[in-house]
This record gives sequence, structure tokens and C-alpha cells, in this order.
Amino acid sequence: MEIIIMSTPADVGRVAAAKIASVVAKNPSAVIGLATGSSPLVIYTELKRRVDAGEISFAQARGFALDEYVGIPLEHPESYANVIARDVVVPLGFDPARVRVPNGRADDLESAAKEYDAAIHSAGGIDVQILGIGTNGHIGFNEPTSSFASRTRIKTLAPRTREDNARYFDSLELVPMHCMTQGLGTILDAQQVVLVAHGTAKAKAVAAAIEGPVSSFVPGSALQLHEHAMVVVDEDAAAELQLADYYRYTYANKPTWQFDL
Repeated sequence: MEIIIMSTPADVGRVAAAKIASVVAKNPSAVIGLATGSSPLVIYTELKRRVDAGEISFAQARGFALDEYVGIPLEHPESYANVIARDVVVPLGFDPARVRVPNGRADDLESAAKEYDAAIHSAGGIDVQILGIGTNGHIGFNEPTSSFASRTRIKTLAPRTREDNARYFDSLELVPMHCMTQGLGTILDAQQVVLVAHGTAKAKAVAAAIEGPVSSFVPGSALQLHEHAMVVVDEDAAAELQLADYYRYTYANKPTWQFDL
């Protein structure tokens, strides 16, 4: 796991976007795992700048969203189908036909979840997965005690997660209770993973995921088992890291050739 501490959220987005861009530059039809939430927005903002500057194109890339609420109407502004279209597909120039979001409105949710996981496999797997982390350590919507072997499935959202997401809805009662999410096993199958976090609210979860024991109580800690996981955080999100000085030192002395990996 590579830990990179940057000064500001914008810097976090710049470094993380550079990794995504390098993957797409090498393979224009790369499969990108797309995350929603506030943290990844800094990545999409920087990628849009690159697209607008003609530095990169996502026209041939494919995308698979991490998750979707169960039962939320497709037209709801906070359905992740809408959020992905608004924040990713349109600004980055993806072909909408090449981007999929889990079907949280399916009549047979279990079959839809299995089909989604199979579709990722059929696409050749995720080349680079974008992630944020919840205040309780979840990645995707894999709440504490999720199995590290889990695949795309239905999960019940933890009270803390619903409270954190209530800011997107008119009231807590309107936040869906269930979701369809890629499992930890699905996420760990990605060739590369880029997790971003910023702000003091994420500091405890970041420290637990990076420096704590590998535990289902902190789903983000599963990334300690991934061969190519990059975690990019700002100074506020790094506030509780015991080895923060070491992470700054290693990044400052990173061999030039490794920046293109």
C-alpha cells in the first residue's frame, strides 16, 4: 500500500487523477471502477480539466459504478445512476452505453447483483478502482463485518452511513435503507485501487484502514491485502496516522520510474 499525503483536497485530486490518467493513456478502453460521494469529486474535477485540455479521452473507456441504492427511482437526483451521469459520464465524455450502475430497481435483486459481478468479469475486470472511505471505515457500501470474500450483493446501510448521507436528502427518513454494492472480494480483484480522503472527519477511518489490524470491523483495511493500492489523503485526513512523517519521506524520495506504474 502506497500512502501519499498532500496539502489540500485539490492536490489529492491531482495526484489520484494522474494515476487514473496513466491507466487510460496506456489503454484507452480501460475499465474504470467509479465511486460516488464527496471524496472522489476532486478526482473527477481534475480529470475534467485534463479532458478539456485535450490531454486524455474517456470515449473508449468503460465504467462500472461501485454501488446503488435499492428502490430509489431512476429519476431521483440522488440515484447513483443520475449521480454518475452528472458527475462522471457527461463531464468526462464517457459513452453512456459503456458505463453501468448496479440495478437497485430490479425485480430480482439477487440475480441482478450476480449478473453485475459477472459483467465486470466479462469486461476483463476493473483496471483501476476509485474509492472513498466512510467515517465507519466502509468502502463501497461494505459496512463493518462485511466478508473480505464478498461479491456484489444487497447490504443494509449502517445507521452512521445513513446519517452521513442524509445531507443529500430532505430528511434522514428518506435515505434508503438498502443498497446494492460491489463486495470487498470484487473490489480486491481490481488490478489497481486508488482511495482518496480529505477532511478531519475521515482521519480516524483512514488511520484504522492503513495502520490498524486487517479486520472486518474496518472494511477499508482489506486494502492492506491488495498488491497495488494507492491511498491519497490531505493533511487533515492524515491527522491520526502514526507514520505520517515516513509516508511523506517515502513519497518525496520515490524513484522517478515508479511514478508511471
